[in-house]
Amino acid sequence: MTGALFEITFYLAAPFWLLMVFAPTWSGTARFAASPLTVLPVLVVYVVMAVPVFPELWTAVSDPDIDTFRDLTALADGAAAMWAQVIAWDLLIGQWMYLQSRKLGLSPLLMGPLLVLTILLSPFGLLIFLAVRAVRLRRRAALTG
Repeated sequence: MTGALFEITFYLAAPFWLLMVFAPTWSGTARFAASPLTVLPVLVVYVVMAVPVFPELWTAVSDPDIDTFRDLTALADGAAAMWAQVIAWDLLIGQWMYLQSRKLGLSPLLMGPLLVLTILLSPFGLLIFLAVRAVRLRRRAALTG
């Protein structure tokens, strides 16, 4: 069961990513992106995977060190739980980026690849987006101020 849940975790988030990347101007995309409930299915997987390894998980987060995290992720349920957590937070970050990009009037041709980068390597995608956002906000301030 752990392997199957690990496999479906990304597919639970994928429809929302697909909307943000390939249908960014559709009104339904904005409605979905505005809801934090999109991550609920992934969080259910997280809970199912985290409960059996809760003592190890608690140890890893309450007194973190590299060996404790290594021990947690060496367990199939621990690795699957961490994966589900990453997928959930990445989706929330992607939704925020999408909504910010719409407010700032950023081109979907810019945001599509940036969201794909965020799916794959979210810290890099977020860093680049924050830089793009800062430039756009600075330009807006210069035009209005």
